[in-house]
Amino acid sequence: MSFRRLTIAASCVVTLTACASSGAAPVTTQAPAPVVAAPTRPRPYPVTEPVPFRRAVDAGTRTRTGEPGPKYWQQWSKYNLAAEYEPTTGKLTGTGTVTYFNRSPRPLGVVQVHLYHNLFSNEAVRVEAVPLTGGVTVTQVTVNGTEVPKAGGGQRGYRINGTIMSIPMPAPIAPGDSTTLGFAWSLTVPPEGAPRGGRTDELAYISYWYPQVAVYDDVNGWQVDQYTGNAEFYMGYGDYDVAFTVPAGYLVGATGRLMNGGEVLSKQTQERLARAGTTDSVVRVVTEADRGAGKATAAGGKLTWRFQAKNVRDVAWGVSDKYAWDATRAVVGDRDGNGSVDTAAIYTFYVPGVPNSKWAEDARYARHSIEFLSNYLWPYPYPHMTAMQGPRSCGGMEYPMMTCLGGTQPDSFSLYGVTVHEIAHMWYPMQVGSDEKRHAWQDEGLTEFNGTQGENDFFPNRDAEAQDLQIYKQVAMSGMEEPLMRHGDRYDTGTGYGIASYMKPTTILITLRGMLGEEQFLKAYRAYGRRWLYKHPTPTDFFNTWENVTGQDLDWFWRSWFWETWTLDQAVKTVTPDASGTTIVIEDLGFTPMPSTVKVTRADSSSSTHQVPVNHWLAGNTTYSFTVGAGSPVARVQIDHDGYLPDVSTKNNGWVGQ
Repeated sequence: MSFRRLTIAASCVVTLTACASSGAAPVTTQAPAPVVAAPTRPRPYPVTEPVPFRRAVDAGTRTRTGEPGPKYWQQWSKYNLAAEYEPTTGKLTGTGTVTYFNRSPRPLGVVQVHLYHNLFSNEAVRVEAVPLTGGVTVTQVTVNGTEVPKAGGGQRGYRINGTIMSIPMPAPIAPGDSTTLGFAWSLTVPPEGAPRGGRTDELAYISYWYPQVAVYDDVNGWQVDQYTGNAEFYMGYGDYDVAFTVPAGYLVGATGRLMNGGEVLSKQTQERLARAGTTDSVVRVVTEADRGAGKATAAGGKLTWRFQAKNVRDVAWGVSDKYAWDATRAVVGDRDGNGSVDTAAIYTFYVPGVPNSKWAEDARYARHSIEFLSNYLWPYPYPHMTAMQGPRSCGGMEYPMMTCLGGTQPDSFSLYGVTVHEIAHMWYPMQVGSDEKRHAWQDEGLTEFNGTQGENDFFPNRDAEAQDLQIYKQVAMSGMEEPLMRHGDRYDTGTGYGIASYMKPTTILITLRGMLGEEQFLKAYRAYGRRWLYKHPTPTDFFNTWENVTGQDLDWFWRSWFWETWTLDQAVKTVTPDASGTTIVIEDLGFTPMPSTVKVTRADSSSSTHQVPVNHWLAGNTTYSFTVGAGSPVARVQIDHDGYLPDVSTKNNGWVGQ
């Protein structure tokens, strides 16, 4: 999800007012309590390994080097789903089966299932207002073909508690065995105002529309936290075979490869789509004049679109008879290791004809995003990347191979910014499947950082990193900052959630890059991602990977930046010349210890740099002094002349002689 850094987030932070369209929890407006300085400097204590993680290490599924253990296991599912959607009413009727494979070493007597759309039921627990549509109506549940009743009146059966369905097994699923669950259900796609999807008179973006098996992992077991609207998702991987039935003339974009384009697309659309796969130009596959049954799509009353997706964590789709469809291709590099360069299709679906809209440029923006990130991280693995216009309340939201971008997006900077951010999610968490609900920074923070790299490449004269840093510093100084290591539903304010999940992690990664150097930073950063492709890393795996690859003990860094809301504030305290040289005293006014480089420039323009080691601050000292020899007078002293430290008060970072 995008925090809309260039627009919404900036206004949220600067004015400290609520920004409902950001998708975050409301921001409180009461003045923060005054900050009282502690009498002595705190020292960051070591990061404690969580007990469940230690047990996983003992079991051989995790390691203290940050790599998956030799006995790492992960559950697996195969989904076969069908849904029919009625655009005029928003009614969706679905049926499907899920074959669930128990790869764990433990028998499972119950299977937990998410019904995310129950967020829109009257009974749901929510952290924000949403349209109420009745949630999910479950009409049938089966296990291996045998119907399971709803529990009640002393009868054993499935139970629904908010957004979680619990299904008892007739007999526990043995390790290495599987079971097939069957479902029939219906729901109403909510109108605009629903987070992460919904419908308008012109279009619908349909997300979290089917029963999805919850994650059962080697560290925490079942993850069955309720979906309350703010904190996002933790999803398992599987293969999907899906079918969507809609009226002819409606275009459908979805996760997965379209398997029956010859049945649902007109000949003209098929020909243009094929041409888009062979050119670097943007092809207008369906224009405003081409819309409708027999022109954009095949003729008929209803059409069923079939998609297949392999090794993904979710499927979403969008539908409209008002969409235009643009397409091109992106060069992603050698993703399968066969020595040849691979490509991915780029699709954009949007409603044309809106004055000042920049949507017609978004295929170009999406192509650049995929190509840049494939080079910066590793090659994009999927057959296509689709950016789809959704309801304004969609904001920016990610799904495998898909993004839902809200509204008309009239500004090039904001449209590219939200496009590259959501596309960056194709790496985190789509490929590196962390628990977003409990640790939002682990996907949003890394994604925000990756998106700023894309923005800086596309707009060389705009410094996206500096914008995130400035927002972080404003909140850090306001007293509204909250720690990163907090459940996504436990933040007091939307600002606290947004900064901890987006801007501060980006700032931390910039700091880490400056501290380690670009080469070592990228080596560790990419190693973490590649180690955990299509797996479930915890924060401990993230921290352990960095320490393993760099060979450094960084507990002080993790503790200071991830668990605390301490700030960094180093200052030039005094510059004192005498006959033997000039003594320079650096003072640490903040609580976050960081190594730094001090550049000393003399009147004759010669200069030298001096390292302030972090161990000096870790020992509890608050000042550090060094002396430069006699010679040309010292004219200037500058802490962090490279500018990578997130110092909250840069005015005291330098000294200039008279």
